Amino acid sequence: MNDIVQIIGVRGLPVIKAGDNLAELICQAAEKQGTPIQDGDIIVVSHIVVSRAEGRVVDLNNVEPSPFAAQLAKELNKDPRLVEVILRESRGIIRMGDGKLITKTKHGLICANSGVDKSNVPGQNNVALLPKNPDDSAQKIREEIKRITGRDVAVIISDTHGRPLREGEINIAIGVAGIKPIRDRRGEKDLFGYTLRVKRTAIADELASAAELVMGQANEGIPAAIIRGYRYPRSEEARATELIRPREKDLFI
Repeated sequence: MNDIVQIIGVRGLPVIKAGDNLAELICQAAEKQGTPIQDGDIIVVSHIVVSRAEGRVVDLNNVEPSPFAAQLAKELNKDPRLVEVILRESRGIIRMGDGKLITKTKHGLICANSGVDKSNVPGQNNVALLPKNPDDSAQKIREEIKRITGRDVAVIISDTHGRPLREGEINIAIGVAGIKPIRDRRGEKDLFGYTLRVKRTAIADELASAAELVMGQANEGIPAAIIRGYRYPRSEEARATELIRPREKDLFI
């Protein structure tokens, strides 16, 4: 049972720049605000600050759009330099129209604009890419937190995504470390003794969305959160790619 689950925003982090030790800054900020990291905590970190720390930021002034990108940009009413970056970060285009470009990223994610993001990125012409390998990013943060504090935690890298047939956006997990992203309940009994046959809960996505309630997506300035009290299934091998449904099983595309 998870009787009490806390979500604690990590405040006071500086503007993250390339080369910063993000794990160390999170540990310091958590300590300073009186909520030092504990064993079993789940640390949820916005991909934007991970990307900035890893130098995954592109200045559009340095981008030369291809003729194909220029044509798409004209159709979608987008900056052709931005479209070029989106295409470079994608495996292919899934849908486009009404000013929207849905792609499959090199990670296998299907999302708008290959996850290329302008919000919360310093510089008028700068955009942030997704981390090159979000699972590896999560693992590095986890290992650094263990080195600094001695605490064993799970780490989730989150990003904002839309959903088929639903308005609004939520945060999902694009990288995990130390936690199984799916809790498999198949074979368990419900309240009335029925054996569950299809219940596989995407807990990493649920935790990422829960953390977003305190992290926000605008000017809150809280790029990380601690989730405390949730007893999660631990794993040293799990990866967020387990959450990606194979195309042959997906009825939406």
